[in-house]
Amino acid sequence: VQLQASGGGLVQAGGSLRLSCIASGRTSSSYVMAWFRQAPGKEREFVASINWSSGRTDYAGVVKGRFTISRENAKNTLYLQMNNLKPEDTSVYYCAAMPIRSIFYTTKDESDYNYWGQGTQVTVSS
Repeated sequence: VQLQASGGGLVQAGGSLRLSCIASGRTSSSYVMAWFRQAPGKEREFVASINWSSGRTDYAGVVKGRFTISRENAKNTLYLQMNNLKPEDTSVYYCAAMPIRSIFYTTKDESDYNYWGQGTQVTVSS
């Protein structure tokens, strides 16, 4: 599976962005897909995940209520709608995928994910 992330950019605090991640290759299988982010000098951290089959989602506490993860099956595309952005959301955002284990399974552990996109920069100015 190949993942291509896009949609990053520069936005003012309080603004919104929508990230996209297109999956290609062996997409007939079901996956858990997720967004992670990494700020300069910090470790990569979990943002949100979605079980492609059931639609079950999970979020990091710092983004819950502001970010929404979703998928569009027909386009093999994962989205991350980010609202009310804050300067501390500034990071490189990565999409990731792993083969599904059950219809309700999701994980926050980046070591579980086999496939990674190239990252897209999100910068939030104050």
